[in-house]
Amino acid sequence: MNGFPTRAPVELEDRPREQQWLVDTLWGEQAVGIVGGEPKCGKSILAMDLAVAVAAGVPCLRHFAPTRPGPVLMFPAEDAGHLVRKRLHGIARAAGARFETLDIAVIDVPRLRLDDPDDRGRLQQTVERIAPRLLILDPLVRLHGVDENAVADVAPILGFLRDIQRRFATAVLLVHHARKSGAARPGQALRGSSELHAWGDSNLYLRRRDRQTLLTVEQRDARDLDDIEIEFMEEDGEEPSFRLRQPPQAGVAPQPETPERRVLKALAGARAPLSQRQIRQRAATRHKTVGAILKKLVQEGRVERNAEGGYSLVASQPDKAAPAANGSDPDAGRFPVPTAHA
Repeated sequence: MNGFPTRAPVELEDRPREQQWLVDTLWGEQAVGIVGGEPKCGKSILAMDLAVAVAAGVPCLRHFAPTRPGPVLMFPAEDAGHLVRKRLHGIARAAGARFETLDIAVIDVPRLRLDDPDDRGRLQQTVERIAPRLLILDPLVRLHGVDENAVADVAPILGFLRDIQRRFATAVLLVHHARKSGAARPGQALRGSSELHAWGDSNLYLRRRDRQTLLTVEQRDARDLDDIEIEFMEEDGEEPSFRLRQPPQAGVAPQPETPERRVLKALAGARAPLSQRQIRQRAATRHKTVGAILKKLVQEGRVERNAEGGYSLVASQPDKAAPAANGSDPDAGRFPVPTAHA
């Protein structure tokens, strides 16, 4: 027995930036990770959007370009074949890709279990044959019979998928459910063991807020993006696909409408002071969050609270300061008031 082989740091691979990404700033080259979110928030659609991007060489969400397109292997455990076909067709059409030539291989079996040695062996053989750039397994809960809360049960499954990633130089994407909770970070809301959050190199999380869908991007070895606001689009009876809600500027992800912004818009659109309950309803934001935001805005002098407990934006007071030399109000811009929705 001779022990493990070693290399000096200078002998390790050096990878230029364009080779660090499978899909630019969204998913790392040969990264393992999770597309997560609450049920019915579009996780499978986002995973398929990534699949079409990699397979056809078109931008994911019509913006994030794949750097090295190639084959995709996927197993949609919950959807019938005709639904998978319809969804991929709709996404391909929205992305401007030819559906007939999509380089996607769909595993066509009723059952695949990652805790079954025989199924593991067959999956490895399939990955070796297809040589995918991306492997998608959707969703994790249908791919095993173990206790997701037990590290001892979950770790071998994640270790097996990491082994596939390393042996076959492929990225691995798991679709997984999140609990409905107020976790500070979306990854902490994933159902089951914290190993799932820690395992990912690239993680994408979807959250519904009122009529908005926010995409949070987490990377192990790169700067995270700001939250991205996306929306469903439907054309000519096709299955819906995602797109960015606002056109990106200079390669920067669009900023989401934050809870504070929604509170300010609710106040700006009111003709009379609003109670905290009314603000919570109009801003579609949790009671505790609204309370913290209102306290902050009052302390900053941007919102005032009357004797009856109603809140309103602080009115401009031009008589408190003389106009500037150029005739502008010196307080202009200090407390910007967002315009209300039409």
